[in-house]
Amino acid sequence: MRIFRHIAPSEVPVVLAIGNFDGVHRGHQAILSGLRERSVAEGMVSAVMTFEPHPREVFSPATAPSRLTSLREKLELFADAGIGRVFLCRFNRQFAGISAQDFMRDVLHKMHVRRILVGEDFRFGAGRAGGLEELRAQGFAVDILSDVTVAGVRVSSTAVREALAAGDLVLAERLLGRAYSISGHVGHGDKLGRQLGYPTANIYMLHERPPLFGIYAVKLSGLGERDLPGVASLGVRPTMKQDAKPLLEVHLFDFDQDIYGRHVRVHFLKKLRDEEKFPDLEALKRQIAADEQAARDYFKTQS
Repeated sequence: MRIFRHIAPSEVPVVLAIGNFDGVHRGHQAILSGLRERSVAEGMVSAVMTFEPHPREVFSPATAPSRLTSLREKLELFADAGIGRVFLCRFNRQFAGISAQDFMRDVLHKMHVRRILVGEDFRFGAGRAGGLEELRAQGFAVDILSDVTVAGVRVSSTAVREALAAGDLVLAERLLGRAYSISGHVGHGDKLGRQLGYPTANIYMLHERPPLFGIYAVKLSGLGERDLPGVASLGVRPTMKQDAKPLLEVHLFDFDQDIYGRHVRVHFLKKLRDEEKFPDLEALKRQIAADEQAARDYFKTQS
């Protein structure tokens, strides 16, 4: 997969999908599958145009939604889906001000786009002035994709966020087509977990507003062929800190290796409880022991 950080002309025709693709959920996956099928059938290159940062982080950062996927995770999922090219557009007010006509002339035609896959409510250009009819009038073939539903729920990034916030990891997995996960590098922490007898891997997240908080049974991948079971805390550690940034800590069962600097992925499988503030470290230690046992019991039921 080739990644472009600018609008680049193409020597072959392109079939394109445009969007934020946050989470790359089952609705997005249907679009990516359609891209692949069209590109093969018509001898075109499959391409995705996506944006960084999320447009709402530019216009209303205080109310912007939590990121389901980092940019790295999103690009990895595009590659897994077999997409040929990704055009990563830096979203700012100047980009948002491009008119629909200029976008078609200076962006889509320059990219040699012949066909576009969109949803029924797709709009583009400054003030969302452009739509399906404008695309067709400029000679673009347009495929309209229907919504994907799961258990009566329309699959969307918002629906995934709501399921995660509610602790419904089963529904989130059904909407995503996979268990929800967060990836990052293992870094050094304050070593409190080790002092309490439960050493943790501290995963550095790229965004400070994760879509879920609490204590979870998890599996960690990236350290070998086998995913490793454990228990994770994702939160602000109210017993120890005040006004702290969210931190993802994972205690792996029966594991004692130096993994600092490794890039890993944490798969969230079951929520055990919400984060709490405890009166002292002894109370916290007792609860950690209970959390570990609850996670071990969960994995026994899955074997």
